[in-house]
Amino acid sequence: MTPHETHSITPSLVSAPPSNTPATMTAIVFDVPGGPGVLRLAEVPTPIRAGSEILVKVSAAGVNPIDAKTRAGAGVAAAIPLYPAVLGRDFCGIVVESPYDGHPLKPGDEVYGISASPRVAGSYAQYVSVPSLQVARKPRRLTPVEAGAVPTAALTAWGLVVDVAKAHEGQRMLIHAGAGGVGHLAVQLAAYFGARVVATTSAANASWLRELGAEEVIDYTTTRFEDRVTDVDVVIDLVGNVRDDTGTRSLATLRPGGLIISVPTGSWPGFAAEAEAAGMRSSGYSVAPDAACLSIISRLIDSGDLHVHISEIYPLEDAAEAHALLERGHTRGKIVLEIP
Repeated sequence: MTPHETHSITPSLVSAPPSNTPATMTAIVFDVPGGPGVLRLAEVPTPIRAGSEILVKVSAAGVNPIDAKTRAGAGVAAAIPLYPAVLGRDFCGIVVESPYDGHPLKPGDEVYGISASPRVAGSYAQYVSVPSLQVARKPRRLTPVEAGAVPTAALTAWGLVVDVAKAHEGQRMLIHAGAGGVGHLAVQLAAYFGARVVATTSAANASWLRELGAEEVIDYTTTRFEDRVTDVDVVIDLVGNVRDDTGTRSLATLRPGGLIISVPTGSWPGFAAEAEAAGMRSSGYSVAPDAACLSIISRLIDSGDLHVHISEIYPLEDAAEAHALLERGHTRGKIVLEIP
């Protein structure tokens, strides 16, 4: 069997859904890796809740770079067990089934979280079954579409800023791609915890990032950031070395012993060795679904201390167009699919 071989989903792999949900659902699938055009609308079996999972009727699904990379055959495509595959990590929706009667999340509750895609069908679909430790209550002040954009980007931003960089009062932090899905949340979290934030972006987003808490904003299209910034404590690189050696050039902005965190580490072979040779510390990062942390993020959103920006909303059937927009880059905030 080759990784790109197409198979039908058989009854031996998927059991019949409970009587109060349809046997099949509408989803976006792809049969082989490729460009956005490989995404198509299809009817597939509705997933079954098992063990500690929660079955959720999906209202909205965020579109993330990892989705596009996986669709193209990179990202986590190697973990796809069979095709046709359903992408999508982020979701917001309504609980249909809980693990047991006394579970805190009950049928009818509005929740958001991260699916186990690509090992199982993801959230570009009308239903998703997700481990309960990956699901939290939706922020009250957000619509389902807004909430569907939050989980992966917010948990990534939290992990980078809080867990790895340990943001604190007076710390200087340089955040690349500050206007992106993760970047605009990382800027807010860093400022919230007292860091002095410098962000790179295009001129169109400069005033917006200042409103979000950036102390200084550098237009990367006209200015070499290393000519403006020195002695920062932490660099959060959401770009990598795929564009104008952003990662390598960032080493020159750090104080001796400073920390560089590279999210797209695949774009920079030898990342750790180069940082060590320059006298800097380094770390990659990979987000982990965490309902407890999502609950904290919900409280920050509901208190008005954290805001998510939606750039575009597409109906589910236009997922290919959403992927094409994402891959063109320079998107402010997040792209979301609305599920019928």
